[in-house]
Amino acid sequence: MTNPFHGFGNTFMEVAIALTPLFVTFLLFQIFQLKLPRRKVINIIKGFILAFLGLVLFLQGVHIGFLPTGEKMGMILGDLSYSWILIPIGLIFGFVATFAEPAVRILNQQVDKVSTGSIPEKVMLYTVSIGVAVSVALSMLRVVAGIPLWYFVIPGYLLAFILTRYTKKSFTAIAFDSGGVATGPMTVTFILSMVVGVATVMDDRNPLLEGFGMISLVALAPILSVLILGIMYGRKEKENEQSIES
Repeated sequence: MTNPFHGFGNTFMEVAIALTPLFVTFLLFQIFQLKLPRRKVINIIKGFILAFLGLVLFLQGVHIGFLPTGEKMGMILGDLSYSWILIPIGLIFGFVATFAEPAVRILNQQVDKVSTGSIPEKVMLYTVSIGVAVSVALSMLRVVAGIPLWYFVIPGYLLAFILTRYTKKSFTAIAFDSGGVATGPMTVTFILSMVVGVATVMDDRNPLLEGFGMISLVALAPILSVLILGIMYGRKEKENEQSIES
């Protein structure tokens, strides 16, 4: 049985090194510029401590759980004679991983807040999750069929740039941010390791080429899905304006 705290010290130091500059920057701003009330500073420090502990525990879980489990599942699925099953499995796992992605939820909360509820949090969550689900399914299809990555990436970004002409600037900004947050710890640690595991056991598949291209598709899919959502919102607004005028 694997020791759950194996390598915990290294993870602790990595997170400490990553967060220390941010904490020092806050202290400098507090001393020379912000001058927030004492109670507010205490709450922020508590938040730093909770974030630090959460990151340490999460990354420790990733190292001992997510990465080996995802890779092992991928190797088992890749050995199946009916490899087509990888496509619906990728669709389901892509949706679930994104639905649980902390960064996606934070972005959706901010969008809901800034738009004063006109772009609901749940609508954004389902839109991004469905987009990533489709991209993971396409990644599985690409690994199974041996399709080159650029067959998806180049047409996908061309379509994204075309869609930006037919949606609002606000949705364009949200769309490209969604592509960034979708490639968060849940997707990278579990889905990526699973796809790499599939590519490892399949004949004539290079894990470096087939497995790691999945992240580029995951970053692209939410951009397209949110832009399409923006076009739908634009049409709905026009219909409402026409009904009001009539």
